[in-house]
Amino acid sequence: MNTPPDIDARALLRRMLDAAIAAAQPALCIPAALPGVPQGRLLVIGAGKASAAMARAVERHWPGPLAGLVVTRYGYAVPCERIEIVEAAHPVPDQAGLDTARRMLALVQGLTEDDTVLCLISGGGSALLPLPLEGITLADKQHVNTLLLKSGATIAEMNCVRRHLSASKGGRLAAACYPARVVTLLISDVPGDDPIDIASGPTVTDPTTCADALDIVRRYGIDLPTHVLEVLASGRGESVKPGDPRLARAEAHLVATPQMALEAAAQVAREAGVTPYILGDSIEGEARDVGKVMAGIALQAATRGQPFAPPCVLLSGGETTVTVRGKGRGGRNVEFLLACALALRGAPGVYGLAADTDGVDGQEEIAGAVIAPDTLARAWAAGIQPQDSLADNDGHGFFQALRDSVVTGPTLTNVNDFRALLVLPA
Repeated sequence: MNTPPDIDARALLRRMLDAAIAAAQPALCIPAALPGVPQGRLLVIGAGKASAAMARAVERHWPGPLAGLVVTRYGYAVPCERIEIVEAAHPVPDQAGLDTARRMLALVQGLTEDDTVLCLISGGGSALLPLPLEGITLADKQHVNTLLLKSGATIAEMNCVRRHLSASKGGRLAAACYPARVVTLLISDVPGDDPIDIASGPTVTDPTTCADALDIVRRYGIDLPTHVLEVLASGRGESVKPGDPRLARAEAHLVATPQMALEAAAQVAREAGVTPYILGDSIEGEARDVGKVMAGIALQAATRGQPFAPPCVLLSGGETTVTVRGKGRGGRNVEFLLACALALRGAPGVYGLAADTDGVDGQEEIAGAVIAPDTLARAWAAGIQPQDSLADNDGHGFFQALRDSVVTGPTLTNVNDFRALLVLPA
């Protein structure tokens, strides 16, 4: 594979991924962000793939009494003593998530100005708190989520639609806590780290409107049921807007971000004698298109030493999208890698890893995959046509057949996608 003997490309890529995940662990980032002890009660609520681990960090470092309720993805629960942890479905919501969302809204009723609600929010919270507005059913929410996931819409666009069909998102959860103080700790999984897009912003005000959501639905040709469209068209789904007095005592703090994860990976590269370049922490677009562009940059580095000379690693984060046209198993990170491998055409010295830092790429219990200069050759030798796999949106099937999948298991955090293209001297 033309790999210098002093650098194991695959091992280095995996160490960088592991460092990115470790940098966003709640045990590291939660303790310093905890609020002061209130005169009244501390009530802990939360939703997301990292929320259970966040709750455990709160329990271990909170000096006084507390109680609460947090919902996380199936398989992501961790033991807590005073905060109840419930598991529900992601990315398509289920009854367990709906029941928990109802319980959470009931739990925050009757609070006083002396009380503090500590809200722990991370990626995945949109699906895990699926409380629909009146006239919309759980089945409707499931259908809408499925359509959004296949549409090619960005995460910000998807969450805009979700906020305006929800009784808990777009600031509504914080409004229900009034007059208590609300402190939200956020682990960001969205490009730009805007709190309104993390779990669709249940505790922050929302400047977007029903009209914005309706524009997104029309732009992507999303065929919503008539009664769901009516919620948007009538304005009945309007969210909590900036300046609402119910959120005057609500504050939000980012405790872990994609940039922090990329910087941790960059340090691992430096220690291995490889120069890291962070190209962006909020890169969006069709996964296959981003893959082609990143491959072009890597090829220029490998063949011309421009804009970066080998050995170097090109790091990026964000959240690409996949417009599903085939019948494969999907996964935006594996789609990125498959398109990248095709564009690289077996270029010597270029390796790549892409994975979702929560351990789940798409709906598979697989974080992502790796590519190497021999990826295409091994596929052809096995009778697999990479171009056909890409056309069928079957990145997971492709990389599993080559035994190049990356499986982390539940990581208990989520700072979005991690991508690394390692360029070594050929």
